[in-house]
Amino acid sequence: MLDFKELEAFVWAVQLGSFRKAAVRLHITQPSVSERISRLETTVGELLLERSARPIQPTMRGREFFLHAERMLHQRDEALKLFDSKEAFSAPLRLGTIETIAHSWFPVFMQRLTERYPRLIIELTVDYSPVLNERLMSNELDILLAMNGYLSPEQIEDGALSPYEMGMFVAPRHMEMLKESGDAWCRTLPFISFGKQARPYEELLRYLAGQGVKQPRIHSVSTLMTIVRMTIEGLGIGALPVATVLEEWRRGDLCRLALPEPLPPMHYDVIWRSANHPRFCRSVGRLAQECASHYANARLAEMTATHFTGRWVQPNAAFSTPQATPPLL
Repeated sequence: MLDFKELEAFVWAVQLGSFRKAAVRLHITQPSVSERISRLETTVGELLLERSARPIQPTMRGREFFLHAERMLHQRDEALKLFDSKEAFSAPLRLGTIETIAHSWFPVFMQRLTERYPRLIIELTVDYSPVLNERLMSNELDILLAMNGYLSPEQIEDGALSPYEMGMFVAPRHMEMLKESGDAWCRTLPFISFGKQARPYEELLRYLAGQGVKQPRIHSVSTLMTIVRMTIEGLGIGALPVATVLEEWRRGDLCRLALPEPLPPMHYDVIWRSANHPRFCRSVGRLAQECASHYANARLAEMTATHFTGRWVQPNAAFSTPQATPPLL
């Protein structure tokens, strides 16, 4: 089996005409150069160098083999450049994300990613976190922007992304009805949430149970935009990531419930298999973290600076004073 170190010793010995000069070029000893070339000649079964000549000359077969050896080393160097120059990465990136991220900071992330890697081709999948994690483990995806906790930590690397504050929203026409009694929010309207496979659905169930709502009516919906639309149309109380509906809330298309306790925030990660291209994946992961953090800070500043007067629903008996400035995004 050919060894690149043996090929290098042979090629430099031919080019420089000396074992000594080849040793200096390769930063090894002269006997090491001689030993590597001898192993190469044993592998191919023929002498490749005329050692008695000064300077050293390749044999007839050695001249022919030199052309192939030189080309093999050049191809090796070209292949290794992929790992030295991140911008040269050109393989398709099979990227998976959840819909909440797809409808928030993901477009900016995509723009910056393709600017950094101009030859990159993206194959995007948007789905629930459990499905994405399963596809990552079966090597159908390379990197995820999703909820973690589905895969063995020994098999993956990951980095935390900025969390999303969750809130409950209703159509303006339900405001008066919900203000009439303290428990109207949990006994009058159904809730609208992500599909049952999604962790936000499980979190909503646990939250409502903690508020004494044991058998809530929940419409499970597969897409974020459909939840928003159904909530605007007055079909129920939407449990939504606050940052993704700021415009609808500001315009008055949605009103936010002042809850007795905040909903738990949604935590996401950037995840990849440990066996994947580590330097590239870490670079993509850091970029995702930067984009997520910038988005979260911008939305927090927007909510701090913007007055949502008249956009809160505070039932008389049930709720405390609403949060004017939510703590998380």
